Amino acid sequence: MIHDIDLILTLTGGLTAALALGFVTQKLRLSPIVGYLLAGGGGGALPPGFVADSGIATQFAELGVILLMFGVGLHFHLKDLMAVRKVAIPGAIVQIAAATILGAVVTHFFGWTWTEGMVFGIAISVASTVVLTRVLADHKALHTPVGHIALGWLIVEDLFTILVLVLLPAIYGAGQTEAAGAVEAGMGVWATLGIALLKLSVLVVFTLVAGQRIIPWFLGYVARTGSRDLFTLTVLVLALGIAVGSAKFFGASMALGAFLAGMVVGQSDFSARAASDALPMRDAFAVLFFVSVGMMFDPTAVVTGWPLMLATLGIVIIGKPLAALVVVLLFKKPLRFALCIAVALAQIGEFSFILAQLAQYLNVMPKEAINALVFASVVSITINPLLYQGIDPFMAWLEKKGWVRKPAPVDLKKVPELDANATRVVVVGYGPVGRTLCRILRDNHIQAVVVEMNLATVQKLHAEGLPAVYGEASSREILAHAGIEKAVGLIVAASSAASPEVVEAARDLNPKIRVVTRSTYLKENEGLLKAGADAVFSSEGEIALSMTAFLMSELGASDEQVDRERDRVREEFFATKKSPLPDASPSISE
Repeated sequence: MIHDIDLILTLTGGLTAALALGFVTQKLRLSPIVGYLLAGGGGGALPPGFVADSGIATQFAELGVILLMFGVGLHFHLKDLMAVRKVAIPGAIVQIAAATILGAVVTHFFGWTWTEGMVFGIAISVASTVVLTRVLADHKALHTPVGHIALGWLIVEDLFTILVLVLLPAIYGAGQTEAAGAVEAGMGVWATLGIALLKLSVLVVFTLVAGQRIIPWFLGYVARTGSRDLFTLTVLVLALGIAVGSAKFFGASMALGAFLAGMVVGQSDFSARAASDALPMRDAFAVLFFVSVGMMFDPTAVVTGWPLMLATLGIVIIGKPLAALVVVLLFKKPLRFALCIAVALAQIGEFSFILAQLAQYLNVMPKEAINALVFASVVSITINPLLYQGIDPFMAWLEKKGWVRKPAPVDLKKVPELDANATRVVVVGYGPVGRTLCRILRDNHIQAVVVEMNLATVQKLHAEGLPAVYGEASSREILAHAGIEKAVGLIVAASSAASPEVVEAARDLNPKIRVVTRSTYLKENEGLLKAGADAVFSSEGEIALSMTAFLMSELGASDEQVDRERDRVREEFFATKKSPLPDASPSISE
């Protein structure tokens, strides 16, 4: 009974401290991971005298690792990696090699063996998926070429780390004893390693081939019962069952089994539902994983261990980014592009701790390594958003000094000539909304110039003889090249591009321009209006408008009543200051 109380207290106390400090770090616009690590390290919001059971916390953390890896596999798509393979694959390989070498060399001065140093270097070579996606999303760069390459880069790092997680136990774990007997039999360690790799190959083939037939069929059978509880339970059983089976029957790590299970489910028709129904539980156990890592941190070790901690931090925020910067520049990418990728990867997170815990269990990493990793993780995750925000001012300073030339936004020879006499509107984004608006503008003899971040879309428009510019709309150079100075209007049709920065840039270049933009949420409207937008149309407002008209019609309202209620909704939801665009040439009615 006492043990049960300890379990509940550890679970409750860990989640409470993580909630309190995670909320604080979130309010400070930092990653909640920082709060979770601090919750484990300092006890944070826990009541005085409370001491969590680190053994129980570690067991919860193992569940967190399995579900984390299942989530990684669920969202892994090989096609995403192949799309950016020319930069992401060699870049990740070079960065991993650089971090590994730096880790081995630096720790050698602290008395570590070369093996310990190399494993430590591998641990700090991989960035946090959670932090990277958060930083890119906050700066609207997640769905840009920078974001695609950074995510592809991260996939390569994750795959390499998974390979290390698989090989370490084979070399330093149970395989170590087998290797000793194998040497006596004349086989050697390489034979033992070969047998381990053969088992892993069988596991991968069995899971991906047989699993693609059995798992989707089984999920479909459960889904047809209509029970959400059974479906959620089935997903969890698959994740945990394959993970445990991988360890018991194939000698592989549970992390690899969970990753493979996630890949199979992710390639089925049930990937979205699995993510929405089962992965919230993953998030709870993942929080406990970070809390358990924080528990391993000894604050008193800072007094004697600060040189190693600072050296580790230096590799993470200086060594790794420099290696990435050089690789991206060698592929003839712009400096701003290279800096964005390098800075986004200048942090460490969940995979670093997973690998470090395994290495410590196998006695191939000193105990002080965890202290250095936690310190470097907290600091790097904290300052990473600030470093990313500093890229634009840094580039502006370099351009002002004349040390960097402003890059040409697009090859001028490939862009159709703009008609100087035509009424012109710049349209940002060429998705369903952008395409529709461009068609209406052209039908009314208004020249629509598209600004788009998808290079394939821009090239297609060029082939059709339509003006389009490849680049980010927040860049004044891009807007200038699109002819914003002579345009009568700017329409931001892509929700990912809707930001006060775009509106302000357009206003600076053309104070008289009318700006129409969309937003995802109503709360974003005020900021866009303050930046100078003439009209803001929110997705939330549009849904309310359409549903209002439908409901009124279903209730038997007259057309006049529907129009009156629709105007009321517009007044309530849509922030419109004035007529968005001036009269053009022939109107639609003509």
